[in-house]
Amino acid sequence: MRFLPALVLFAAVVSAHAEVRVVEKAGKFSLLRDGQPYFVKGGGGDEKSLASLAAAGGNSVRLWGDDNLGKTLDAAHKLGLTVTAGIWLGQVRQGFDWSDAASLVKQREHIRETVLKHKDHPALLCWALGNEMEDGEGKNGAVWTAINSLSVMVHQLDPAHPTMTVIAEIGGDKVQNIHKLCPEIDIIGLNSYGGAPSLGDRYRKLGGTKPYLVTEYGPAGIWEIKKNAVGAYNEQTSTEKAAVYKRVYEAAVLGQPGVCLGSYAFLWGQKQEVTATWFSMALADGTRLGAVDVMHELWTGKPPANRCPELNSLTLDGVETPVEPGATLHAKLAATDPERDALKVEWMLQRDPGEYGSGGDKESAPPALPEAIVKSDATSADIKAPADAGLYRLFAFVRDTHGGGAVANVPLRVRGEVKLAPGRKAALPLTVYAEPEDAPTFVPAGWMGDAKSIRIDPASTTQPHTGKTAMRCEFASDKGWGGVVWQSPAGDWGDQGGGYDFTGAKKISFWARGESGGEKVAFKFGIIAKEKKFYDTGKGAIEAVTLSKDWQHFEIPTTGDLTRIKTGFVWTLAASGQPIIFYLDDIRWE
Repeated sequence: MRFLPALVLFAAVVSAHAEVRVVEKAGKFSLLRDGQPYFVKGGGGDEKSLASLAAAGGNSVRLWGDDNLGKTLDAAHKLGLTVTAGIWLGQVRQGFDWSDAASLVKQREHIRETVLKHKDHPALLCWALGNEMEDGEGKNGAVWTAINSLSVMVHQLDPAHPTMTVIAEIGGDKVQNIHKLCPEIDIIGLNSYGGAPSLGDRYRKLGGTKPYLVTEYGPAGIWEIKKNAVGAYNEQTSTEKAAVYKRVYEAAVLGQPGVCLGSYAFLWGQKQEVTATWFSMALADGTRLGAVDVMHELWTGKPPANRCPELNSLTLDGVETPVEPGATLHAKLAATDPERDALKVEWMLQRDPGEYGSGGDKESAPPALPEAIVKSDATSADIKAPADAGLYRLFAFVRDTHGGGAVANVPLRVRGEVKLAPGRKAALPLTVYAEPEDAPTFVPAGWMGDAKSIRIDPASTTQPHTGKTAMRCEFASDKGWGGVVWQSPAGDWGDQGGGYDFTGAKKISFWARGESGGEKVAFKFGIIAKEKKFYDTGKGAIEAVTLSKDWQHFEIPTTGDLTRIKTGFVWTLAASGQPIIFYLDDIRWE
């Protein structure tokens, strides 16, 4: 980036869409949209969250990927909102190889197509290239040089909008390497939670000079806190979290004029991550929580006409130590409403996973146990502890009559030998792979053998069996062996919970073909053995399949105990003296 006082950082073009510029004057940065100052008052969300964001005084929404970018841009424009258009980049933690030319070319072409398709939309604010794609310390220089090259391309295609890349916190060499290796990146996006109040000061001390957006912030994550006496993570009440959002915004956003261009609160909506409420600013039914009211007041200068209830405390007797199976526990709730609205309280006991995914990967809600709520009212409840040992959470959901709510939970552990929890119940048929835009179930993140010789392209357009794409798989070495495992969660080899309960499934159905014919590949599932804590309860395979150039249908029988399958699909092969290329499509458990 070239810092020229009072000059735009990249060239302008004349068009009907809104032109966005990062400008510097006397060492202070600001964002101009069609020549007018534009401070980002945003939330990270999706199309469903736009109306509530606009109603709270927000002006922008941040997306992580471009799957529904067109629809979101259109909907945002109707509400007077802008969109930071995220384009998902391959992640180091999921096995993406930033030194592999073929993968980088494919990624680059996708970005080119996306920018050309949407660059003239009037709601577009900026391009966000990737989210937390770097390694933990930010030492992989290939990541930063590739991102800089992508930014050059985006500027050439669309000189009217700035580029940003988003990183997880600012530890290690991340800030220094972005400044050294990404001169074409206009804005740094910073995701920060427990350390967010000091983010701006820490950024400057590390030599940060580029302007930044706080692209995610909210309550501290479980990676930043310790477990309690019964091995559970204590979650703040929604009222306590609201105070966190206020403190972060005042310190890291408003408190850093001239370097911070605004922020995107996380998450403007609801998501299952650790719990259904940990990072959610709304309940599943759309009920807004206190964090939304806080942002409303910070953005508009006045509170909403009707404020959310305040949850002062939730206690559950005797849960400081493990409780006996079947024990009766008494819960007390203290909640008030600023306008003295009538409050309705919903109680729920839910099994807690105990083990969690990482990096924001998709999680399914654990099962609820309605029979555990023996008696309840607006201020108390009697709970019968489950018969099965393990970790649980008691939730209290409080709602007023104007769309506002509050929530808290208390974890408890039932004494006894813990039976390993089954995987999430699979709704059959369950798709492992069909089209890249399908919601991921298992992730092809487990690369085995000579991993450097493995290439996979999940969006190959070369003669797909059905739809627009197939998965191209390549083993580029002429010796050794390799394989890819579809994992749940990604990157786990049996140390974390997860997986799916496929009870009732009869087979894995899939289609495969070779590039030339004659390729020999083995297909499997369930390869994590009982030596690991979270093993696959069942397994199956078809060995030494010889592929033809035409698509063939294959089935792996699924028998035995299928209650926790962590590795939902696997291929392995041995080198045959030359590179091997084959294709997969329509992989489903049925």
